[in-house]
Amino acid sequence: MRSKRLLVVALFLAVAFLLFYFVHIHHRDEAAAEAPAAPPAVSVATAQAGFIANQLTVAGVFQPFQEIDVHGKVSGYIRHIYVDIGDRVRQGQTLAVLEVPELQAEVAGAQAGVTQTQQNIVRLQNEVAREQAGYAAVHANYVRLKQASDQQPGLVAAQELDDALAKDRSAASQVDAAKSAVAAAQGQLGVSRAENLRVSSMEQYATITAPYNGVITMRYADTGALIPAGTAEGLNQAVVRLAQSDVLRLRMPVPERDVPLVHIGSVVTVHVQATGQQFPGTVVRFTRDVSNSTRTMMTEVDVNNPDLTLTPGMYADVTFNLEQKNNALIVPASAVIQGDQPSVMLVDSNNTVQKRPVVLGISGANSQEVSSGLQPGDRVIIGGMSALQPGQKVTPQAAKNDLANYQKELQKGGQ
Repeated sequence: MRSKRLLVVALFLAVAFLLFYFVHIHHRDEAAAEAPAAPPAVSVATAQAGFIANQLTVAGVFQPFQEIDVHGKVSGYIRHIYVDIGDRVRQGQTLAVLEVPELQAEVAGAQAGVTQTQQNIVRLQNEVAREQAGYAAVHANYVRLKQASDQQPGLVAAQELDDALAKDRSAASQVDAAKSAVAAAQGQLGVSRAENLRVSSMEQYATITAPYNGVITMRYADTGALIPAGTAEGLNQAVVRLAQSDVLRLRMPVPERDVPLVHIGSVVTVHVQATGQQFPGTVVRFTRDVSNSTRTMMTEVDVNNPDLTLTPGMYADVTFNLEQKNNALIVPASAVIQGDQPSVMLVDSNNTVQKRPVVLGISGANSQEVSSGLQPGDRVIIGGMSALQPGQKVTPQAAKNDLANYQKELQKGGQ
């Protein structure tokens, strides 16, 4: 009987405890419902003055500054080839030597022709001297006869005087003819010397040299191979391919919309993923022609490569600063509400939301210039703006990730 009484008391206490618990929870929920809701938290960034650039990043490819196939000017067999792929050569360095026996015979014949013509000139000059001596004797005889006939008319027969005059004129003509033969021989000497110079120059072409400093990128022939003359039609076998790689052309396509913003001297940043290098460059030339198929304009930057770290064919990311400005008022790009009239939401000194129209300037990768509508120090809201209304109270909090990118871009002006 006593145990039953204790069980009833325990049940009564349990029921009383549960009733007290539920009544307490109900009053607490009512108090919480009656308490005012806390203002929502929003991410904000401060509008600041700094550097901003409208950037364009395109992929470029390195190419040799110059690249040619080196041919022989004359046809012949390779006596020796001194270079192979990968060799660095200097301007004027011998790459290969050709064996051209018939050209050597032509050189010997041309030299012999010069010698023969010189000897012929000497012989003709002696002929001139002999004819001049004969003319002098004949002329002196005619002069004597003419003087005697003038002093004593009838002393010298007229026929004899006429014969002396004819001989005098004939001897003078022979002197002129001998002199003309000497002049013709001297002209022939010039022709012989020119032929000798031609074949001697052709013989020099049997030694193939490098036209500029570069790297051998391909070898087409070996010792003993027959190399046709580079001037022969249909026969274009080269000896080697030579590329100038100590200076490279970095070529990249610029989209049509950005062509007006590219100029000679435009500064770019080059990032080579293969080597990890990053360095500045300058636009040195562009085609001034937009391709009909790609709607891009080919643009070039010259890159010095004295140690050949960069290799033709490598790719690089090239970043152009198409437009840039210092001391521009900048906000994160995610703070701008795009539309017919761009605007931003900002938090005033009372932590109240305001919507303000703005005029935009240069657009950067993570930031946006505001030409008017904001002041330095204004706090603009980043993200979640669709759930906010002007006049609403909020709790501003600095946005770490977007703000980090924003501040990084602000610092680019000093780099």
